[in-house]
Amino acid sequence: MAKILILANNDVGLYRFRRELIEQLVKDYEVYISLPYGDLVPNLEDLGCKFINTDISRRGTNPLTDLKLFMTYKNIIKNIRPDVVLTYTIKPNVYGGLASRISSVPYITNITGLGTAVENESILQKVTLFLYKNALRKAKCVFFQNEDNLKFFIERNVIGSKYRLIPGSGVNLQQYKMLDYPGGNNINFLFVARVMKEKGIDQFLEAAEYIRKKHSNTRFHVLGFCEENYEKKLEELQKKNIIKYHGMQSDVKKFHAFSHCTIHPTYYPEGMSNVLLESASCGRPIITTNRSGCREIVEEGVNGYVVNQKDTKDLIIAIEKFLSLDYNLKRNMGIQGRKKIEKEFNRNIVINAYLEEVKESV
Repeated sequence: MAKILILANNDVGLYRFRRELIEQLVKDYEVYISLPYGDLVPNLEDLGCKFINTDISRRGTNPLTDLKLFMTYKNIIKNIRPDVVLTYTIKPNVYGGLASRISSVPYITNITGLGTAVENESILQKVTLFLYKNALRKAKCVFFQNEDNLKFFIERNVIGSKYRLIPGSGVNLQQYKMLDYPGGNNINFLFVARVMKEKGIDQFLEAAEYIRKKHSNTRFHVLGFCEENYEKKLEELQKKNIIKYHGMQSDVKKFHAFSHCTIHPTYYPEGMSNVLLESASCGRPIITTNRSGCREIVEEGVNGYVVNQKDTKDLIIAIEKFLSLDYNLKRNMGIQGRKKIEKEFNRNIVINAYLEEVKESV
């Protein structure tokens, strides 16, 4: 049986967004996964994967640590002798790609977003792009999740191999089913993301403070891991009854059930926002920023609104526009969002693209 090696930087992303692909792969291939140990590793093993515990410093920039990761990947490839390697996120893409290339093993790379190291002009950007250029040179296929990322790599001559555009990670339409649109007098807004500056939490909190004073029937909910420098701020605003912080949640669907709209004011360089895909799939209107990985999911005024990045005033205008709609118009926005997801972002589109490329490479 042919072998597939998957290189990733965490178990959560692999299980949440690639589970259905893995379920297909294990039917025909022996599947190995290389990543740091996490709570969902047993779930991945239950699917039929063989786990290789691999330390990755996700945000570190120490060259010695990265060299060690490259050598680790090289040894894993030597020991397993996979027929094809699949890589996700920057470090597995770069060091896994280089290790695969040097070992003459076919590999397929997924650009899951540029990340701040690549998007922002700096010495680190130059180094990362140099590494990417060498890592991707012999890739069998490079998957991009949005057109801006693809354009960025083409303009900088980073890719010389075959590439394809896919709709992010797609959505499992059965898992994120269309939910009934909630009634009642209160209008609930949802922020679902890591509570950090680049995800637009400042703009969300400022808008919540303004809107709550003006529209007492509004409620603002925050879900996600909180970075230390925001803990006090969330605590204060919760005491003032401006927001309700729910912490990390494994099941966001129960929050979508009573939510009327998801607000995602991010300016973080992501591939395609899973938060927005899942919200729209559940039939929820969305308000997000005019950046790649977000605007593709919104048809202005049809299933949501697009606002300027880092612009609280523009966000407030969009929220007020949404509040001015009657119940049926709000509900219809959600219905239109679900239709868009079914047509353009079904996870099966991503799975089929992968199965085609794997079949060609093995």
